[in-house]
Amino acid sequence: MRKQKHKSYAECPVEATLDLIGGKWKGIVLFHLMQGMQRFNELKRLIPGITQRMLTLQLRQLERDGIVKRKVYKQVPPKVEYTLTALGLTLKPILEQLEQWGTTHVLEPRLNGAITS
Repeated sequence: MRKQKHKSYAECPVEATLDLIGGKWKGIVLFHLMQGMQRFNELKRLIPGITQRMLTLQLRQLERDGIVKRKVYKQVPPKVEYTLTALGLTLKPILEQLEQWGTTHVLEPRLNGAITS
């Protein structure tokens, strides 16, 4: 696990969790991996705007933290698959709740004109 960013919050479980899964891209990567195994290029296609370098970095961090498993097949061309680990699967209910909250409180109000950006 990485060192937490704020010393004053060293005992905060919310910060510890967000330190592992927070940021611009990790939530989106985890959302797609909740659906099941994904190959690198599938993830790249599913996440418009992410660069190959950034996707690689995010996947490496999630792998290092034990949330994502990387499986490499020794073939030409190389094939790499990503799945959630047992630890990563424990995040599924939390991510599903975030998905529901976002749909109810962000996306639907925007569609109904209640929130403007």
